[in-house]
Amino acid sequence: MPTGATAYLVVRRDDGFGDVFPLTGGQRYTLGRATTNRIVLKDDLCSREHAEVYHAGGRWRLHDLNSLNGTRVNGERDKLTEEWELSVNDEVHLGRTTLLFVEDMGQLPDLPAPPRTDDGMKIVKRIGQTRYLTPVPKPASDNAVAETGETVSEQTPAPAARHSLSRDLSLLYRLALDMGSANTYQELVQIVLNGLLEAIPAEVGAILTVREGGELELTAHRHRDPSLHTYNRVSEYLSREVLASREAILTEDVARDRYLRNRESLADLGATSLICAPVMFGDRVLGIIHLYCTDPHKALDGEDLDFAAAVAKQLGTVIHQMRRQDSLQRHNLLLRDQLKIESELVGTSPAVKEVETQIGRVASTNATVLIRGESGVGKELVARAIHYSSQRRDGPFVCLNCAALTETLLESELFGHEKGAFTGATEKKIGKFEAADHGTIFLDEIGEMSATTQAKFLRVLEGQAFERVGGNAPIKADVRVVAATNQPLEESVRKGSFRRDLFFRLQVVEVRMAPLRDRRGDIPLLAEHFLRRYVQETGRKIRGFTPAAFQKMQSYHWPGNVRELRNVVERAVALGIGPYLDAPDVWLSSLEVGGPTPPTLPEATYQPMSLEDLEKAHIGRTLQHTSWNKSQAAVILGIERTTLDRKIKLYEMKR
Repeated sequence: MPTGATAYLVVRRDDGFGDVFPLTGGQRYTLGRATTNRIVLKDDLCSREHAEVYHAGGRWRLHDLNSLNGTRVNGERDKLTEEWELSVNDEVHLGRTTLLFVEDMGQLPDLPAPPRTDDGMKIVKRIGQTRYLTPVPKPASDNAVAETGETVSEQTPAPAARHSLSRDLSLLYRLALDMGSANTYQELVQIVLNGLLEAIPAEVGAILTVREGGELELTAHRHRDPSLHTYNRVSEYLSREVLASREAILTEDVARDRYLRNRESLADLGATSLICAPVMFGDRVLGIIHLYCTDPHKALDGEDLDFAAAVAKQLGTVIHQMRRQDSLQRHNLLLRDQLKIESELVGTSPAVKEVETQIGRVASTNATVLIRGESGVGKELVARAIHYSSQRRDGPFVCLNCAALTETLLESELFGHEKGAFTGATEKKIGKFEAADHGTIFLDEIGEMSATTQAKFLRVLEGQAFERVGGNAPIKADVRVVAATNQPLEESVRKGSFRRDLFFRLQVVEVRMAPLRDRRGDIPLLAEHFLRRYVQETGRKIRGFTPAAFQKMQSYHWPGNVRELRNVVERAVALGIGPYLDAPDVWLSSLEVGGPTPPTLPEATYQPMSLEDLEKAHIGRTLQHTSWNKSQAAVILGIERTTLDRKIKLYEMKR
């Protein structure tokens, strides 16, 4: 079958066929239960990445990815160990899932006949909901009279109907489903109270939550009579007993119990029987369930206690999962906030605003972007902003520095390699392009890419399939390319070291980042931005910069751009000792790369003096330069702080 033709994998079920997965030539399809696969199988016996299907040599081929339970074809007992060439109506077995391979949907076999019973009867109806989800019918009303002539209470099930196994399982099952659907803790406890009062003939139910320090806090309560809203708190004695023993307690005829009758609040309850059950997860008590009766004609029994304990166990698990979910969501939001900070461009200068405008225009497209600027201006931040402002934001963002790798390693990093492709290739490796599928790849220092790699890279940019190093299977990936360079690529094109066609293919949209010296108004904003970050990381009590420090930073030429400014602020935070960072705390390089030529110092006039006098004078000038910050002075002089203290004492130097 030629590349680009279509085949299908169809889920085979006992009663027919299920999902249909189209296969297109040139694509590689991984199958498994992980959501990152192209074909996701909801099967707990499948591995996360179980197998793969791809088209090569004119045939569709199946390959097992070292899955735990193996891949089988056409009912064979042995697991698939080699590549399998698929034929029409081959059955592929992965876990509990069976997939049928066809090249045309018309090749599917006839549907199987409906299953029959032993006597020849066939199944004509199926249901998707069991009777255990049907609410339990209400008991007879007060004016209904049983055969014995006794009146049956509307609120209390008939004794024979209470606590039958099927009834209790039905209630627990429905209650578990309702608890799982709760979105908030308050909604959850209301669901539990409703379920408890449906199953147990108590007048009042309440749920208390254990707060920090072991204090019990009333979360929710409910009275069977909707006109009553008061709740009399159960005594601290019972609560402490349950918290200590971690056992559910049933107390009958509370008013006459010689141990409990004098306990605080029990007399106020007027309860004939009471249940107190701990809500636990593992060994930790999360809360307490209280249920009690005040009607002298009713009483809670041991089966009620068992049911309440079962509900308390379910509730503890759901509370734990809900808290864990909340914690993960908070952590996720924190990570997203951190990611957003890392991806933000800081500055209000016209140059930054122009870049932000360009990002807003190009992000919604799939156009290739070339970012230009000196080293350290923040080209990767621009690439991240493009990615996270685009529709690919949920996909991967993959970075690769083309100058950091040799030609062979760069090709392997970009496109991957097969096992044994070269010395050291001990296993198959997925390349950056495959890893960035449905996302964005950022290629820094694109001008350093070799001519051979440029040719293969150009084919990928043109939408062609690529192959791993040492492989022959075509691979296609849906990837947006953002490249960056600090070199004049036009000069490289004229010299022949960079392909002309690749240059024009990359320069669909060009974004230029101005050097920091051309946007000095952003320096205070950037310095404050980095200061907040490093103060948070180190816990230092630094409030900001002095005007002298800002003046010193704004008058500097910044050959290393924003990266250099970030390092200067980090060093100042690490070594600064005052509440504000002053000019001596800002250590600047003497490099003049990309900046104006420094003024030439006049030749010093010779003055006859001893080495001791020269050392004393130099130490004095260094201390004056650092405003007598001895730690900084010691670093400048290249000596230990204790050595500097000793020399200050020796030379009798004073501030």
